[in-house]
Amino acid sequence: MYAILDIESTGGKFNEEGITEIAIYKFDGEKIVDQFISLVNPERPIQEFVVKLTGISSKMLRTAPKFYEVAKRIVEITEDCILVAHNATFDYRILRTEFNRLGYTFERKTICTVELSQKLLPEQPSHSLGKLVRSLGIPVADRHRANGDALATVELFKVLLAKDLDKLVITDFIKDLNKKLNSKFHQIVEDLPTKTGVYYFFDEEGKIIYIGKSTNLKKRINQYFTSDAPKAKAIQKDIDRVNTEITGSEMISMLLEHEEIKRQKPKYNKSVNRNLFTHALYPITDDHGYLHLKLLKADGRKKHIITFPNKDSGKRFLNHISEQYGLCEKYTGIHTEKGNCRKYDFDDCAGACVGEEDFEAYNTRVREIISKFSLRNKSQLIIGRGRTIEEKSLVLIEDGQLKGYAFYKLNHQIAKRSILDAILTPLENSKNALHIIQNQLRKNRKLKILEVPN
Repeated sequence: MYAILDIESTGGKFNEEGITEIAIYKFDGEKIVDQFISLVNPERPIQEFVVKLTGISSKMLRTAPKFYEVAKRIVEITEDCILVAHNATFDYRILRTEFNRLGYTFERKTICTVELSQKLLPEQPSHSLGKLVRSLGIPVADRHRANGDALATVELFKVLLAKDLDKLVITDFIKDLNKKLNSKFHQIVEDLPTKTGVYYFFDEEGKIIYIGKSTNLKKRINQYFTSDAPKAKAIQKDIDRVNTEITGSEMISMLLEHEEIKRQKPKYNKSVNRNLFTHALYPITDDHGYLHLKLLKADGRKKHIITFPNKDSGKRFLNHISEQYGLCEKYTGIHTEKGNCRKYDFDDCAGACVGEEDFEAYNTRVREIISKFSLRNKSQLIIGRGRTIEEKSLVLIEDGQLKGYAFYKLNHQIAKRSILDAILTPLENSKNALHIIQNQLRKNRKLKILEVPN
């Protein structure tokens, strides 16, 4: 759990400053679960340049609560949390100074989004909050006010968590966040989300031992804790902590799971170097100029249209498109006997199999299928569900290659290429990744396709 905060101060000599405004958002890695925003009477003068910068004057703060009146609330909302701030050293120091004046020792772990963004977004020309969020397309209201800056830091932190492919945030603080599991794993299951995403199992040393994905994280992880299967029992013995990453999008969770397993190589995951597909659909032109669609064992040397996890899945697809596009069953391999296909006898085939339908007219329909289902040379944004109701997800395909994924709330974030590139989390392009995307496009009709901005 994170407490994302921003503090406005009086300015002045080091360790003599006071707080004029504070905003804290309690963030569970997916959504804001609590918040505290308040002006604070610092009981000391405010530097003139600070008044001009923030608009907060001593007159505004005459009736505001003093720090001791809000201290208990600050302790409560930040308890068991890691403090997150843009330039955390400053905010944490000011906060500790105020508590020290009350004779209270305030200690929390911290994350600085300046340092984290420098590591995860090294290409950005500036890591100041204003310039950074502007380049990422994150809207900011009330700049240089605690609430506006804290909300912007929340959105920035979401981007950084998505960019954190090496799980630096998780591994750095795993010992502090560690929750010991009881014998029946009740405690950890109780806190798990029921949404779509990726889950990570850690051992006592903080190493990732298993990675998986699910459309219901809580239900899936609970199955591991209650199963008697040998693999599940081995995991139960080694597991010390679970972390989840909400994606909202099944496609992104599958892509992320695949890449994370390759990157982390957990001991209980099978190798992902093998293909996730066994068969593929290939276009073949016969001597008479007709385009056939052939379901064959996958061959990396040939250019396929779409891949399938097994032969039966490919057959079902062929039957479906044969009906939908009025294809000849002989030219899809469904009908293998001599003579005309079965559909011709019932006037459901235009007669390509007996030469009655012109090959150009027939091939036009086949090319529609190739255009629809093949990713070769395509550039597109695949839009799906996000992690929250207000958010959407995207997967970027460019020139037939996977580039990465992102989450966004505002359309201008995907209308401008520089912003799109800034919020994009890169993913490795591979045959397996493209197989995942093609199969999700084939199965999920709610996915939308948009053009890639220039």
